Amino acid sequence: MHKKLSDRTEILVRFNEADPLGIVWHGHYIRYFEDGRESFGDRYGIRYLDFYRQGFVVPVVHIECNFKKSLRYGERVIVETQYIPCEAAKLKFHYRLFNSESQELVATGSSVQVFLEKDHSTLQLTNPGFFEEWKKKYAL
Repeated sequence: MHKKLSDRTEILVRFNEADPLGIVWHGHYIRYFEDGRESFGDRYGIRYLDFYRQGFVVPVVHIECNFKKSLRYGERVIVETQYIPCEAAKLKFHYRLFNSESQELVATGSSVQVFLEKDHSTLQLTNPGFFEEWKKKYAL
């Protein structure tokens, strides 16, 4: 049985993320997913620098985003990030973005990251030991 690990963070939509009509450009939703992963990592002790200190980088190899409603400059977005347990040497997350004021769902998505040695040369086919320990502490 796996524990459900998730995090919620709130972000102000910045001026430079909107087009001249004040609507957030679609590519920034992916940035909000990244903000969610960073907040999740801070909460659960698996920040990008933690991976790096262990000798690994974790590049995104797949990402998808399903748009439901537009965000606008000046609004606040809640990023809900959920870790998806996986036996393979991958990090999987699901995301839900909400308009903070209306609580309307504005986007959903997911991402997959893999483990590479920090020189980017070797793809890990099994979970690194430190990540197995993390899973035992938080996810199992």
